[in-house]
Order: sequence, then C-alpha cells, then structure tokens
Amino acid sequence: MINLTIDGVQIEAKEGQSILSAAREHGIHIPTLCFLEKINEIGSCRICVVEVEGLNKLVTACNTKVKEGMNITTDSPAVIESRKNTLHLLMAEHKTNCFKCIKNGACELQAMAREYGIDVPNFKSSHGDVQHEPFNAHPFLSYDPGLCIQCQRCISTCAKATGRHALSLERNGARVYVKVPFGEGWENSLCESCGNCAQACPTGALTIKRRKDYREWEVKKVRTTCPHCATGCQMDLYVKDGKIVDVQGADGPSNHNLLCVKGRSGSFDFVDCDARIRYPLIKNKETGEFERATWDEALNLVASKFSEIRNQYGGEALAGFACSRSTNEDIYMLQKMVRTAFKSNNTDNCARV
Repeated sequence: MINLTIDGVQIEAKEGQSILSAAREHGIHIPTLCFLEKINEIGSCRICVVEVEGLNKLVTACNTKVKEGMNITTDSPAVIESRKNTLHLLMAEHKTNCFKCIKNGACELQAMAREYGIDVPNFKSSHGDVQHEPFNAHPFLSYDPGLCIQCQRCISTCAKATGRHALSLERNGARVYVKVPFGEGWENSLCESCGNCAQACPTGALTIKRRKDYREWEVKKVRTTCPHCATGCQMDLYVKDGKIVDVQGADGPSNHNLLCVKGRSGSFDFVDCDARIRYPLIKNKETGEFERATWDEALNLVASKFSEIRNQYGGEALAGFACSRSTNEDIYMLQKMVRTAFKSNNTDNCARV
C-alpha cells in the first residue's frame, strides 16, 4: 500500500491507483466531466486538476498515479481558479439556452457551473455566430454539435464498451468536433442504435429522442432487471405519472451501465400495450371465446392436460423448452419440472448467452 495525504487527510492507496480513485475511496470529492471509469480516463476536460506538492504545475487526478508520500490539495486557490477558467472556456463554446435543453436538470456541465458560481462565460466563442445544425435523421438518437464539449466519453464508450467504433473525433484545436453517424444514411453506418453513447454524454449534445417527453425532476427511478435474456442487465425505469417513459442502464455486475439495443429500446413499451394479456384466459368450449379465469383455474387446467398426456402416452411424449429471456434460475426449475413431474429428459433452452 502507498501512503499519501489529500487535503490534510492521511490515506492509503493501492499501487497503480489514480489520485481520483484513491480520493473517491475515502470520500474526498474531486469534480470530473470527461471521466468514465475504465472507459474514458484521458483527462481532456481538465476539471479534475489538483495540486501536488513539489510539482510546478497542476495535474489531472483521473490519470495521475499515486506515489509514496504525495501531498495533494484538491481545492487550493490555484485549483479553483483553473477549474473556473476551464468552465468559462467550455461554456463559451456551448449553447446556454438551458431551459430549452431536454437535459436540463441532468446536465453535468450545468451542475458544475452552478457549483462554481458561473452564470455567463467570460470568453467569446471561437466560432463566432456560426450555428451548428443538429443531426436528427436517426429515429432514436440526436446530436447537437452546439452542445458538445468534446469530452470524448461517447467515443470511448462506443469503442471500448460496445466495440463498434461508430464515432470519432475529427480535426483539432478550436475546430475539433465529434463525427457521428446520425445524419442521412445512418442505417449504413457501424451504429447499432444501442444508445450507450447518449447515456455517457454529460450534456444534452447526444440524447435519446424520447427524453423530450420528460424532465429529470418529473420522473421516479425504479431499479429492475432487463427482461430480454439471461444476462440479467440492471436498468433504471424512468416513471412519469405512473407510466414508463424511458430506461437507462444501471451499474449492475453484468452490464456496468450498458444496455443493448433491445434492452434500451424494447424493454418497456409493451407494459402499457392495449394488446397485452393481463390475466389468464380459458377458452369456453361452447362459445369458442376466451374468458377471464383465475390463476388457480388456469394452472390446474394446464397441469391436468399435462397429466393426461403423460399417463396416456408416457413422459417421452412431453418436452420443456425455455426461451432466452428466462433467468438461469427459471431455466433450472423448468428442467427440474420436466425430469421429475413429466418423467422426461426432453428439455432444452435457446439461451444466446
């Protein structure tokens, strides 16, 4: 273990650990904008700068490794001044019509500016009055260059987390921009519409279009498990007025905030579908119409039919197949039922993971 001091507090950190990681482990706040653990640790935003005794410049906490005896200050006058200047520069290139932005209330840049008391940037945009048109041809995703701070979280998420490499950083200096495949012809790009780039975006630059239907303070978040396969990805359902309006990946052990396109775009619309079967139905032999039944009635009917087949034709006439949306526990219970109750070894599943 390495011994160091942060803001006068003596702590221990692991070999190879960053200053930011060590500070967070001990409840010491260092602000960040571009940082995403294990995905984007490039220090491009310069918000996480700290002062290290003995060095003649500020260093980025997210990618500077701890060393024995380090004495670090996270909130010195020089550090605060540097962060404020960085925020002024970022906001100079950023549209500040926050009330119209669909990320209002959930924007990390907005929260950071509020934390450091910045309302109006001190600098003028290097682009002058040039207006950037949003990319809206994609049916699910939208990109507004005028709201982008070039933190590269979207690029790193697409490349490192999903392996698609559909986004890239073009040009350099003041003319740098993120190249996205959301314009015309998006369907021929590498993008698979998973939306992980939009979830990674700290501002309203890259967004899921359905966010326009709500604001952050209007929704309640409900943690649940994605229903689409046995991976068990954790997700947060966004509920407004009793209706699910959005979903975001949560930090679960199998997905770490990521979702596939099915999990993000096909995991909740069916909840309020008019055609959804909400209770058991049994067909009336006389009328040929399905009629509402209790669960006991439905399950007893199914059990009796299985028993009739097994008793008349033997267990080998029955089989049980589990779909890939089932959990591993449910699949285990199904095969157990087939082997013990059906007296059959005809059981399988189509799990894709």
